[in-house]
Amino acid sequence: MPISDRITPHLPHLRRYARALTGTQASGDAYVAATLEAILMDPSVFAQSEDDRLCLFRLLSRMISSLPVSISDSLSIAPGAPAGVDLSAVAPRVRQALLLVTMESFPTTHAAEILEMEESDVCALLDKGFREIAAQAETGIMIIEDEPLIALDLADMVNDMGHHVTGIARTQSEAEKLWGDTRPGLILADVKLADGSSGIDAVSSILARAQLPVIFITAYPEKLLTGERPEPAYLVSKPFHPETVKVLINQALLTNHSQPAAA
Repeated sequence: MPISDRITPHLPHLRRYARALTGTQASGDAYVAATLEAILMDPSVFAQSEDDRLCLFRLLSRMISSLPVSISDSLSIAPGAPAGVDLSAVAPRVRQALLLVTMESFPTTHAAEILEMEESDVCALLDKGFREIAAQAETGIMIIEDEPLIALDLADMVNDMGHHVTGIARTQSEAEKLWGDTRPGLILADVKLADGSSGIDAVSSILARAQLPVIFITAYPEKLLTGERPEPAYLVSKPFHPETVKVLINQALLTNHSQPAAA
């Protein structure tokens, strides 16, 4: 396959990432252009690989590391990001890790390959970035979960990230009342609740009155992925990895994206 055909599908994402990283269209596109010129001069740097997108982002990362990164005075992850979120104060390497994982949805293993560092170091960068972002845009997070130990683990994780827990609900009625009393900025929700009620119904009732991001954390993903109703934008299967939930929380908050989980 010609190199151009391998590159073209990934260019919009590459340009989006570079623009978000540098804060301006001109700077971002300049780094992308320099990356493409490097490939034209030496096609071997973009040898046939199993993951062309990963390879392109790695080449762009090398280009960025070899040249000074120009950052605008006010930098947000994407149009629609919450007011007050400014990534210009975040160190470039931390910013790269955040954008790769939250905006471009690379797993941490792939982000480590792109940044050419250990995965544990990428996770450390993410934790630092999460705390810095939370310091700028701290929000209340509501937990709908009937298993006490899981609820406590989630609460500890939310607090460690720099956000705060508005409360924990064990049933649909508790969830609807808690939302009305606290108006959180995000919801973490289980599907099956203590009294046999449904987290799906609880979230649907809330989303009928307000739009906010919801992350479902459930041992029953098949109840949500039926194709019969709008499916959740954010879904984590139990048992879950804490880093996965942290990434989704930041992705949901930083992109200011919400999608009803049930009609």
